[in-house]
This record gives sequence, structure tokens and C-alpha cells, in this order.
Amino acid sequence: MPTPPPARARGGSLEDLRRANRRLILGHLVTDGPQSRAELARASGLSATTVSSLVNEMIAGGQVRETTTGRPHKGGSGRPPVLVELATPPGGVVGVDIGHGHVRVAAAGPTGGVLAEDVRRFDVDTAGPSTLDVAATMIRETLAAAGLDPDDVHAAGMCVPAPIDRETSMVSTGILPGWRGVNPARELEQRIQAPVIVDNDANLGALAEVRHGAAHGHQDVVYVKLASGVGSGLVLGGRVHRGATGMAGELGHVQIGEDGDVCRCGNRGCLETRVSARQLLASLQPAHDEELTLPRLLALDEARDAGVRRVLSDAGTTIGRALADLCNHLNPSMIVIGGPLGSSGSVIRGVRHAVDRYAQPATAEAVEVTSGQLRERAEIMGAVTMAVAMVTAGD
Repeated sequence: MPTPPPARARGGSLEDLRRANRRLILGHLVTDGPQSRAELARASGLSATTVSSLVNEMIAGGQVRETTTGRPHKGGSGRPPVLVELATPPGGVVGVDIGHGHVRVAAAGPTGGVLAEDVRRFDVDTAGPSTLDVAATMIRETLAAAGLDPDDVHAAGMCVPAPIDRETSMVSTGILPGWRGVNPARELEQRIQAPVIVDNDANLGALAEVRHGAAHGHQDVVYVKLASGVGSGLVLGGRVHRGATGMAGELGHVQIGEDGDVCRCGNRGCLETRVSARQLLASLQPAHDEELTLPRLLALDEARDAGVRRVLSDAGTTIGRALADLCNHLNPSMIVIGGPLGSSGSVIRGVRHAVDRYAQPATAEAVEVTSGQLRERAEIMGAVTMAVAMVTAGD
């Protein structure tokens, strides 16, 4: 796996550099658990002296602590290794994944291990406050199932299927009509009495796949969520890239035809109007006597149904054409296709074909195209990871 690059001072202060490197070390502890100082140096790319100095600072600040437990000692004698682990307080965190048609909630321990989880179908798009009422109820029930007291929740991470304005923390487009004027983080905080941090669902899917899934160890990644909509999250230099206003990664609203169907964003001919799960099911339904569902569509793809494979391959090619342009701009090392359609081999092959055809040859050769490992749980894992990071960062 590629070694993550350490932070460099680029016009900022020495303290900015040290703060960035502390976060880098904390990120490795969140992802990989207790490690020795030498292992942290190898994983982060920082010098052993720098790691030792930063770890000592974080021990003094109460963010990490030393331990001799957490990993079997090699050999039968001698002193067990001294490891560094997160010094998280008792209690836990909560993750909330709000999709266009579902609410998923997870209760986790202080380092992100999921203890209980629940998911419900719900018409999210037209009902912002009602959705948050449902999420709050599910949080209380899931915490009870996990044996956690609501008063011991340190933070909640939440994603919504739309961009979040970086200045106002509000949904910044008309994609979710029932969320206009709603500040999701503030509203949920009032319902659960705990700090809440919110982000776009594809951003958190990208975070989860980089920290825990298919893109672990990669620093420049494009994550694409293919579901009832099309979204993408960008990880550049190991960090989620949100752009100046939080709109980075709106792949589904790249225009591919001026005279195409009207999209829910208000434009015409968006990529989403051609390749969303809803559109693909509608295009295939006339050729099938049975009612097609997404699981059935994927089963037919696996069974090599010719019509299904053609439609999904064409969809992958259309998506890949847009991704090829993005690759020419960003030069990622991996494209991860997530969401329900991310497991389709036909989609993956279509994306790969288009990237090879339309991206610069060296750029296409450098990028791997793969299915996400976390599937439908990517966004909830990203929400939990973000909540843990909120608790442990401290600065």
C-alpha cells in the first residue's frame, strides 16, 4: 500500500503543521487501533523523532495514552511492547445515514466499533424535520440495544444525500425540497442533546472506503455512489475535499445532453437522469414479465442476462466518460464504485472501458477501478468515523 505523505508547511505556521500531523497520527489510530511509535512513523511517513514528540504532546493533552495490551506479544518472554492508543472516555458515538429512501442509525463504542444498528425505509426527500424525528427515535432505541446511556454520547456524525453549505451548514440545493431552511446538525442536536457534525453522503462513503474499505492506503480517490441518485466524494492528499462552498463532487449533475430530461436539480440532461437506479429499472421493465427490483436486477446481471448486462454496461460507460474527464483533472490512484449498483460487474467493466478510452493513457493506467467493499454500510461507517474523529481531534 502507498505510504500516506506527512503534512508539509506551505505558508502556514509551525503549529499548523504540527496540528495537521497530530490529526494524521490520530487518523491511523482510529483506523488501525493501538500501534507502537515505530509503526506510527512507518504508517504516517513522519520521522521517528517527530512522532515521539507529537505522541508525548498528545499524551500530555489526554488525547492518547500508552498501553501494553491490545495485541498479543510475540514470543513467550520479555517485556510486552508499549503501544499508543486513543484515550477516549467511556461512552460512545452515533452514526446516522440519511438516504433518499432510508434512515440508518448505528451506535458505536468510543473508538468506532459498531455495537448496534437499525435501518428503516422512509420518504426522506420531502420531510426534513420528520426525518430527523425518526432518526432521533432510532438513536434512542439503538443506544438502548447497545447498552449505552444517551448522556454518554460524545458526538454524532450524520450524512444527507445533498451538498452541505460550508458556511451555513444547511442543505445548499433544491435536491431535497423538504429540507429548505433546515440546519440538519442543529436540528438533530436539539433532539438528542449531543454535538452533531453533518456532511454529504458520498463524502462519508469516500471517507469510510479510504479508512476501512477498498481504498485503504490510497491518498487520491474518487468514490462514486450509484443508487437512486449519483453522487461522488473526493479524497485528495488523504483528506476529503469539499470545495469552497461544499459542492465538490457533484458528478451526478454533470450535463451529458442539453436536450435531456429535466433533473431534480433544475437542469436538463444531468448524468443522474440517465444512470440512476430508478431510470435503469424503468428502461428494463418493459422487457420483463416480473416486477424488477434492484436486488433482482443485480441477480440477473450475475446470471448473465444479455439485456440487463447491456443496459448496465452502457450505464457504466456513460459514468466512466464523466469520470475520465475527472481523472484527467485529479489523477487519482483509485475509483471506488459504491452504492447498490457498485457490486455490478457490468457497471465496473463499463467504467473501466470508458476511462481507458477517454482519459489520458498515463492517467488511465495509473487508476484502479473497483467495487466498494463496504456496500450499503459505507455511509454509516463514514458517519461513525467522522464522529470519532470529532471527539479525538480536540484541536
